[in-house]
Amino acid sequence: MIRKIKKYIEDEKLLQPHATVVVGLSGGADSMALLDVLTLLDYRCIAAHCNFHLRGEESNGDAVFVKNWCKSADAEFTSIDFDTRQYAADKKISIEMAARELRYSWFEIVRRQYEAEAVAVAHHRDDSVETVLLNLIRGTGIRGLIGIPARNGRVVRPMLGVTRREIVQYVEERELPFRTDSSNKQDIYLRNSIRLNVIPLLETLNPAAKEAIFRTSHHLYEAEKIYTEEIGRLKQTVFDGVKINIPALQKTPSPLSVLFEILSPLGFTPSVIEDVSQCLESSSGKQFFSEKYRLIKDRETFILSDIESKTDEKNDYALSESTKEMTYPIHLTMNINTPDVFIHKDARFLYVDADKLSFPLKLRRWQPGDRFVPFGMKGMKKLSDYFTDRKFSLADKENVWVLTSGADIVWIVGERADERFKVEEATKRVLVIEQK
Repeated sequence: MIRKIKKYIEDEKLLQPHATVVVGLSGGADSMALLDVLTLLDYRCIAAHCNFHLRGEESNGDAVFVKNWCKSADAEFTSIDFDTRQYAADKKISIEMAARELRYSWFEIVRRQYEAEAVAVAHHRDDSVETVLLNLIRGTGIRGLIGIPARNGRVVRPMLGVTRREIVQYVEERELPFRTDSSNKQDIYLRNSIRLNVIPLLETLNPAAKEAIFRTSHHLYEAEKIYTEEIGRLKQTVFDGVKINIPALQKTPSPLSVLFEILSPLGFTPSVIEDVSQCLESSSGKQFFSEKYRLIKDRETFILSDIESKTDEKNDYALSESTKEMTYPIHLTMNINTPDVFIHKDARFLYVDADKLSFPLKLRRWQPGDRFVPFGMKGMKKLSDYFTDRKFSLADKENVWVLTSGADIVWIVGERADERFKVEEATKRVLVIEQK
């Protein structure tokens, strides 16, 4: 087994010879074997143990065991205690996710402390097979079906080339002591249920089921390299970071795959992404949500935006005649000038007759039913109709602010002024507002 692990490290370029390595040491057979093998391969190993305090005295027993063993074996050792349940409650995440976050965050701290090349953890081939089945059940994309990667940043997995059976045999031959985690025998966790129930059932159909799954995941690993490169190219042609171009998306070989790779990292579930793919030809206005993002269908694009708690929607913001600048909720500067002021032909600027206004002016979100007289025109027009004429998307409309004088709209900010307040020959004072 030592030769297999040595070759795997070399083939996958996981570690430089004689490197310093932080080894995650739980006290189980897998991690004890990993520490032993890497030590025999002449790596400087720092054994790092996490006590998550999830199994009462059993957890404390693990901590005492690894500490004493490292001392007797003259192995460098460090450890930490976590209140995992409290962390999970504070973060509103599962216990498993909490333990994972705490473990890997601390491993990285230890790696930097010892200036180690990498953190080595004891995942093996059987773990990778379980991960493939777990991700298949959860409905992940192609990346979820390639199993556990040999490297993830500074974390390396030197034992992915060997099976659990080989590790057990190695531990017996080397007479290595180890601790057994009683929770591994409980099928209340999905991964454990796969290990204890699903895989044995598959092996009744094919005794080499684990080998077949691992081999298939390896083929997918190679195919995924091509997939990732092509998907990256296609994403650039359809997505600019905010808008997904629907006609361009429809020209790709698999619009659903491209959508999945764009939206899945943003928290959109597979079922929501499927719904998005089915409304490419639908009318505008449909919305889709992840926890942090919203996707809006708008004519020939999907528009991505953050989900914000718009506490300012019902608020008015006053601008008195003496106001010079406003920085919230939007940035405006304001000055009153003489009629010979230079006029910028830019929608960011407003020029109106100051004496036609009733101060203080009010800045607010536009509302259904709002009307104004567009500059250069006669007669009232609904803002909703104006937005339609201007082909505003739903997201564009939601970001519109208006400046009012009394009940009258003076300016659709950054867009168009009202004809009724325009500067004329008789104007004596010109109010100039710039949107920054």
